[in-house]
Amino acid sequence: MNEQAQDGPHVVVLGGGLGGVACAHRLGDEGVRVTLVDRNDYHQFQPLLYQVATAQLPAEDIARPHRTIFREHPTVEVRTAEVAQIDADGLSLTLTDGTRITGSHLVVAAGARPEYFGVPGAAEHAFALYSVADAERLRLHVQSLVRTGAEPDADEGELDIVVVGGGPTGVEIAGALTELMAALAATERIPRPGRITLVDRGDALLGAFSDKSHEYAHERLTEQGAEPRLGTGVSAVHADRVEFDDGSSIRTRTVIWGGGESAASVVADVPGLPTGRGGRVDVLPDLTVEGHPHVYAVGDVANIPGKDGTILPQLGSVAQQSGAWAAANILRELHGDKAKPFHYKDKGIMAMIGRNAAVAEVGRHRHQVEGPVAFAAWLGVHAMLLSGAHSRTDAFLSWAWDYFDRDHAATVEWETRPERIAWGDESADVPHIVLDRGDPTVAARRD
Repeated sequence: MNEQAQDGPHVVVLGGGLGGVACAHRLGDEGVRVTLVDRNDYHQFQPLLYQVATAQLPAEDIARPHRTIFREHPTVEVRTAEVAQIDADGLSLTLTDGTRITGSHLVVAAGARPEYFGVPGAAEHAFALYSVADAERLRLHVQSLVRTGAEPDADEGELDIVVVGGGPTGVEIAGALTELMAALAATERIPRPGRITLVDRGDALLGAFSDKSHEYAHERLTEQGAEPRLGTGVSAVHADRVEFDDGSSIRTRTVIWGGGESAASVVADVPGLPTGRGGRVDVLPDLTVEGHPHVYAVGDVANIPGKDGTILPQLGSVAQQSGAWAAANILRELHGDKAKPFHYKDKGIMAMIGRNAAVAEVGRHRHQVEGPVAFAAWLGVHAMLLSGAHSRTDAFLSWAWDYFDRDHAATVEWETRPERIAWGDESADVPHIVLDRGDPTVAARRD
């Protein structure tokens, strides 16, 4: 089945993450016909995945159905489907059922996947944290370990966890798990906290941050009970242990992988889509692909050049802004104007280290702030990112301040339903989160 473009512009967008949604939203505002294709029927807010994984938020709170997002955009059609092939020359996508969707423009916003760097056993035995389904799998797994660890005859290291990667993902999940383990032990749900080891090849946590932030993150995590292990790489991951390149190992049933990401596999080896570092699509300053003026790549799937010639990092703010900019350039073309080079407005970099600990570097000169001030910066940036997916970001702001102020040890959510963000969305708008997509043996082991 071949769906040809109708008269007038028709933009085909691959990917319903921050970049794809921002692009489709902007075009829909102007009445441009858009077909957005994503394997999931929801948009996921990745910055809060670690809270789903540690039972601080239900998964459905950060997975908003695309149909809800675009309810007031009649020119935006959403297709929930797997994409088998991209045709850059033909400006089309071929779905796994054989349907071909062709447009006047193609925007590739397919996102990223975990990068295991060839470490044996990592893909099979480690838990990634790049999607809502990943976070929910990890939550169910750790919840099962907690129940087992509470038994009198439980192995001493049953609850020990190794987190690979000292960037924001690793630091945030390590901090949240350390707090959770301490709270469970303090309320006598488990005999002792599980040991949380955070491993990174570098010589500092949060490597992209300043030295002051490195020290703050290391100090706060250590105070909370985590064990940073720097200058150490992972050589192999097994079902019951992780091995390091210095010859040592740690017995554990839980390895969480935050060690890097590469572009979604759908962009690999596509004629006309040049790829570079991380398997990502190399784009021109205006976000188009060289030789293909009607093909754009945005977000984590693209190597986007910054003002100084370096490649912009894979951040939510980069994804959202690049998606909106691609839409603006398409509108410029439709109005007979020239496309403009992408200009990224840097919001800063930030990470949550615990409920009462955050670090942020904001402003042109990367001014470093900590604690409540850093949390306020974190909150502002994330509220901006949510604005395209939720109309009521005030609900998020209210919930987040409550989250930051609460005493975790006094409010262990593990055995009860986590407090929801009061979005006010209709109850019928529920995302369909599938946990067993992919290798069934891996899914069975993880559950």
